[in-house]
Amino acid sequence: MNVIELLADLQARQDEATARVGELRDQIEHLTAALAETEARLAELTTAQRVISELAPTGAEPDTPEQATTYQAIVNAFNQHPDQAFRVRELHELLGMPTDDPALNVIRSRLGRLTRQGFLTQPGRGVRQPA
Repeated sequence: MNVIELLADLQARQDEATARVGELRDQIEHLTAALAETEARLAELTTAQRVISELAPTGAEPDTPEQATTYQAIVNAFNQHPDQAFRVRELHELLGMPTDDPALNVIRSRLGRLTRQGFLTQPGRGVRQPA
């Protein structure tokens, strides 16, 4: 290999390395922008969680998984029938729950909570419908 061929080979390798440096710089710019966006979103979520935690009633015990499932079943029933208002007994029958007085009172209190939270409205005495 003569000197001219060696210089040409070195120039080709230098051009390849320069192109690779440009590609890597572009990737760094893209990743830096993505990182900044993700960090901003994380900050927003952290702030939202903090605000909600501050607004949550203190001393209230969190719902048990069974209670959460019951609340979800109630909300789902109302979502499936958005134009219908339900009485407690009708809702119990729709959900296949027992209709004895203690069970009705539990659901009645849960409906009250969902109404206070804005998920349901009470258009008349003992009647609830989706908000």
